[in-house]
Amino acid sequence: MTDDACRPFRDAQKDVETVREIPDTPQTRAPAYRLAFADPEFLWRDELRPVRLQLELLKPELLMREFGIESTIVLFGSARIPEEARRVEAATETLGRYARYYEEARRFARLMTEKSQTNGRHHVIVTGGGPGIMEAGNRGAAEAGGVSIGLNIVLPHEQAPNEYVTPDLCFNFHYFGIRKMHFLLRASAIAIFPGGFGTLDEMFEALTLIQTDRMDPVPFLLFGREFWERIINWEALAEVGTISREDLDLFTYVETAEEAVAAIENWQPPRKTDEAYGT
Repeated sequence: MTDDACRPFRDAQKDVETVREIPDTPQTRAPAYRLAFADPEFLWRDELRPVRLQLELLKPELLMREFGIESTIVLFGSARIPEEARRVEAATETLGRYARYYEEARRFARLMTEKSQTNGRHHVIVTGGGPGIMEAGNRGAAEAGGVSIGLNIVLPHEQAPNEYVTPDLCFNFHYFGIRKMHFLLRASAIAIFPGGFGTLDEMFEALTLIQTDRMDPVPFLLFGREFWERIINWEALAEVGTISREDLDLFTYVETAEEAVAAIENWQPPRKTDEAYGT
């Protein structure tokens, strides 16, 4: 027997179905009469924000656990980097030149998924579930015959689920903070491709958690050294002392999918001294 079958209390879903069959009266039509957990307008109230936060944390956690997901490979990157075949549609010629990273992300996800097939639900690809680099990651996993996760978030643009996310692992979020937690809760490696504000936000969030020992170190790969050194002066941060020079060892530059796979397989946790904490 299941746990539910052993419980002596009436099932909540049965009560929802029963309520639908009761007589239609002014009393039963009143919002006050609705079951609290089946009342969207009640759940949308500002005072219920703590409950909604908990629900967004719990729903993906339970479903991924039931699916058997034990560890993930996180892919972050721009929604605007196109596939080579769609390069001409890029917003700028410069952005179009970064289309090669779509193929690297696709191949990296395929290679990691092929390796994970012998490990059950380990090293499952997880992306933001949208277009660009995210689509490439989910696509590579699908081409390898594996599953992949998509963590969408409600935005006015760019964030409909791509067609390659495994439907049973396609989640949607209202809260950025809870979504970030789900990206990292099972992360066994993090791969960052060229991107914009969202990618930078996710990258620095993860680096900060590792730097401050709030998260165990994992292989942390930056695809495209030229891009990252062009937009972030890492050396200047170390020189002025806002980060420790040892913090520069928290990530590794790679250029190809094959380099990334080798970096994960040969990775050793960085050593950190007591002075390795930046503020």
